Amino acid sequence: MAVNQLKAGAILSYVTIVVTNIVGLLLTPYILTKLGVAEYGLYTLMGAFVGYMTLLDFGLNNTIVRFVAKYRAEKDSIGEASFLGMSIFIYGMISLVLVLIGGIFYMNLEGIFESSMTAVEIEKAKLMFAILIFNLAFTLVGNSFSAVASGYEKFIYPKSVNIIKYILRSILLVVILFFGAKAVGMIVLDTIMNLLLISANAYYIFKVLKVKVSFSGFNKPLLKEVFKYSVWIFVFAIVGQFQWKSGQMVLGVLTNTSTVAIFAIGIMLGSYYGAFSSAITSVFLPRATKMAVEEATGKELTDMMIRVGRISFLVLLYVLGAFFLYGEQFIILWVGTEFIESWQIAMLIMFAYTVPLVQGFGNSILEAKGKLAFKAVLYLSFVIIGTVIGALFAPKYGATGMIIGSVSGWLVSQNIMNIYYTRVIKLNILRFFKELAIRFLICMIGILSLGWLINLIPGNNWINFLIKAVLYTGVYAGVMFQFGMRYSEKELIWNLLKRKKNSTRISESRV
Repeated sequence: MAVNQLKAGAILSYVTIVVTNIVGLLLTPYILTKLGVAEYGLYTLMGAFVGYMTLLDFGLNNTIVRFVAKYRAEKDSIGEASFLGMSIFIYGMISLVLVLIGGIFYMNLEGIFESSMTAVEIEKAKLMFAILIFNLAFTLVGNSFSAVASGYEKFIYPKSVNIIKYILRSILLVVILFFGAKAVGMIVLDTIMNLLLISANAYYIFKVLKVKVSFSGFNKPLLKEVFKYSVWIFVFAIVGQFQWKSGQMVLGVLTNTSTVAIFAIGIMLGSYYGAFSSAITSVFLPRATKMAVEEATGKELTDMMIRVGRISFLVLLYVLGAFFLYGEQFIILWVGTEFIESWQIAMLIMFAYTVPLVQGFGNSILEAKGKLAFKAVLYLSFVIIGTVIGALFAPKYGATGMIIGSVSGWLVSQNIMNIYYTRVIKLNILRFFKELAIRFLICMIGILSLGWLINLIPGNNWINFLIKAVLYTGVYAGVMFQFGMRYSEKELIWNLLKRKKNSTRISESRV
């Protein structure tokens, strides 16, 4: 049963990634049309602003998963109930602090954005901010319910409900925007959907799983252990907020909401790029953990990192090449000519983000060996430095200046991490790059040349774009399969195709 839950949970995680990315791409032009560029920028800005307050979670969500699983393995139901009671109490206190901090910011929003927003925009921003704070206050507590389900290794129900919620929210979003709702209406809808999701998860936890909660005691040693475990998760949460949302905040203060909207579109595309690789590398954490426990040598870890990295690189190069060649046309067709700068922002993100993504297995090794602290502090330091540099460039160069500063911090920190991988983890990083670069990059020269010729096909509509995309896909697949991929990688594809063909035959025979 547990195995089925794990397999189904993994599948549903991929389904969630595909659904959110596709729906996001489809809905964004519609939302932009209904809201307008300025109000869309205001909507994303307030979301980014409030997003920083999610840091008050302190990584407790992941901690709940870990400790619930621990208590269940020890069959300590009393300890589990006491731990959950303490966790809910802590979340309650965090929500109270959140409301108080939110109130302080609410009273000072006008002063923060007075130079970049009109009086009407500030009034809308204050209303949106107030609703978002209310939303976040109960969402922090509610998220613990899905964490408990994960600790029980029950993934199907919460992930399925989350997918249903997202699809339903998307449908209702189209409807309310069609009937004239604006950014405030979108936030109200999100609040209602979150309340329904939390209610559904609470019912599952307390009525179906029969989870018990006790508020009888406050275990100080346990509290210390909980925060010791969650501190580095908390630091990485700070990194994530700075990496993806600090630019919007800086631009919101220094420029205007239209510039924020342009930046937000570029960031969205960049985050989708990361999802392609993360979906691959995330499944290798158990393998990394096993290799760490068995004390695998640096050579063995490097071999595995190369295997995983080549698969990720194969996917990323396809997306990177396509977006480089046809990204401008896609942006124009998707959201309009005023967002051309979003293509530059997304390209810079994709370029800078490629190396960290293909080295994703290295992060799994760090997790398995318990050596995340160095990377957490390093990334936080340089993400903050990059944000400061971006803030210096933003007044003159706008959204592009902001992202140049941000990605410079990413590039420096990743180069330092490569030294750390080499000296501390004993990975052969030079061999890693050599085995990734030689065949793939030579192939990419030919692919980009043929892709450039494909781009000469006249026209600038969706049919023209799809023709180019199909031709590019054929060229990329043919060249990489023939000249870039190793025999083992080709065999992996053939096995996947055979498995799919066999499953199709079985389904047909059952019919």
